[in-house]
Amino acid sequence: MPAKRDTVNPDSTEEAKWGESRDDNFGYKSDAERKDRRGLEDWEMVEDMAENNVIIPYWFIAIFVVLLLVAVGLTFPFWGNRPGYERPWFDWGIPAGVAWVVFMSFIIYYFVDLRHQLAEKKEKKLKQKKEAENSAKK
Repeated sequence: MPAKRDTVNPDSTEEAKWGESRDDNFGYKSDAERKDRRGLEDWEMVEDMAENNVIIPYWFIAIFVVLLLVAVGLTFPFWGNRPGYERPWFDWGIPAGVAWVVFMSFIIYYFVDLRHQLAEKKEKKLKQKKEAENSAKK
């Protein structure tokens, strides 16, 4: 007669919530071993991220300014002249470039900061509205 197999009841079929696990170490002996072999999970990376107070990094602004200086410098007539061709000191490329920089700076500012400020104001108004409703009920 064949040997009787040990029957094991399966684990609970309930879904684990985000950032939680039924097994604390995801099958590894310890949390340190899991981090060494596998790295951090997404939710652990988000929790460990430091909040940055600087909206746009200074190095990005510095590179942008250097590129603008080089671009303006290359429009001057003493660089890249061909023999027998005189370029004027001013053309409409510089005002068009300034308009482009202003427009794109606003777009970048909106995506980085303004959108978040508007969302915070909206949340604040909703919170005040809920508090007013709660105080009116009492």
